[in-house]
Amino acid sequence: FAEKVETLRSSDVELRFTNRGGGITEAVMFNHIAEDAKRVTLNSRKHMPIGAIVDDPIKPALPEFTLFRDSDSSIRCERTAPDGITIRKKFSLLQSKQNKDNFLLELNLDVQNTGAQPHANADYFIALGSAAPIHPKDYPYYTRLVWCINGKARDRNVSAFQGSGGFLGIGAHPAQPVFQENFAGAEWTAVTDQFFATIIAPLNAKATGIWGRSFDVSSQQNMVGIEGAMRMPGFQVQPGQTYTARFQIWAGPKIYHRLAQLEQNEAEIMNFGVFKIVSQFLLNFLNTIHGFVKDYGVAILVLTLVVRLVLWPLQSKANQTMRKTALLGPKMQELREKYKDDPTRMNQEVMKLYKQYGINPVGGCLPMAIQIPIFFGLYQMLAQAVELRNAKFLWVHDLSQPDTVAHLPVLGFPINIIPLLMAATQVWLMAMTPKTGDPTQRRIMMFTPLIFLFFCYNFAAALALYYTAQNLFSILQFYQNKRQPMPTLEKVAPAGKRKR
Repeated sequence: FAEKVETLRSSDVELRFTNRGGGITEAVMFNHIAEDAKRVTLNSRKHMPIGAIVDDPIKPALPEFTLFRDSDSSIRCERTAPDGITIRKKFSLLQSKQNKDNFLLELNLDVQNTGAQPHANADYFIALGSAAPIHPKDYPYYTRLVWCINGKARDRNVSAFQGSGGFLGIGAHPAQPVFQENFAGAEWTAVTDQFFATIIAPLNAKATGIWGRSFDVSSQQNMVGIEGAMRMPGFQVQPGQTYTARFQIWAGPKIYHRLAQLEQNEAEIMNFGVFKIVSQFLLNFLNTIHGFVKDYGVAILVLTLVVRLVLWPLQSKANQTMRKTALLGPKMQELREKYKDDPTRMNQEVMKLYKQYGINPVGGCLPMAIQIPIFFGLYQMLAQAVELRNAKFLWVHDLSQPDTVAHLPVLGFPINIIPLLMAATQVWLMAMTPKTGDPTQRRIMMFTPLIFLFFCYNFAAALALYYTAQNLFSILQFYQNKRQPMPTLEKVAPAGKRKR
């Protein structure tokens, strides 16, 4: 049969419905641009339409439906089988309270038995459509099947479909072209890439399984996508009766604050990890700042400044501790020479020396320890913050991608300016930091710029921008602290001899 297409449009998305299976063949984003300057499009004609009902997703039968436009915001797909079973699906756009980020719709499914015999269906699948990287530099890790059980998201990323030898045999697994898992009940299931997702949440029954398979998007660029379907429990319809099911569908960008407004824990698809509270706070705060400055690059600089101001008193105290510790260098060196053959005694004497002069040996490390959850919270947040896609700042064309300005001849290695600036400012900062007497600690600190450079070089430019700004603010604070009088070494009286 000839394919026919109808469209629904909100302020943010165009949904293209096909009579081939009666579902959404493409969801075109109005305000999001792909690499080739075309609009970002979720799903494609090569894969099952979103919302299509199939018995076997491996070999889906997509029969002809008749499409009816009920209104500017709803389309009905209808089909009557020879045995008198009428399937009626009504897709309706739902408008948000703020009248923006309108990517939500409702699917009402009616299966009416107009025949003379009871109709039994063991189970069925609702197609989730497909997801694939938008840009060659998008992280494949985020192309995943996701399902949510009891408010906790679980996933299978696309690399699990491909064979791997693991690391020294650890984690090795054969290729798995098809994945299927059954479970007691899920609030929603989804296919997602780094920034966009199609999420389907059943409203009057929970999903009982998920199915998926991978497909090649571009073998030259090693881009792999994923197609999925959600399994639903079976039903029985007597003659003259109707089975009804309702679903909510999100087909659009992973906008955290918008997903958090939905009622089925859809925001869990963000997969912020262990430090998700930090990620959520930083993303909300970043968007709040952007509401005033209207530039995400500037918003990141303001966010960095606020974090530095909050940590300023603690860092100032840590700087003074490091300056004071540096004065103990000669005494500590004497202890190391004296007890070089007895490491345990040496450590005891060093700790006694710290205690004598009232120095907390970890005092200088506390601000750095606080920065660890901020780093990983930022790392996860910036990796999925769709708000940063195509956000420009100075020479950076897209803050969600590395700021590559050129490639080295022959080798083709990318030249990314901001991570290099970040490493340079970190070396500058370390040069200003008072040297401790511990050579092991000095060696560890020496490699810190290289570690951060490794993490940030091919990551979103926004992360390197944050840490470059943080290094500059820290350098400013060190200069300010250096203007203060040099601390003096004074022994602290034992607790029992202190005056009361």
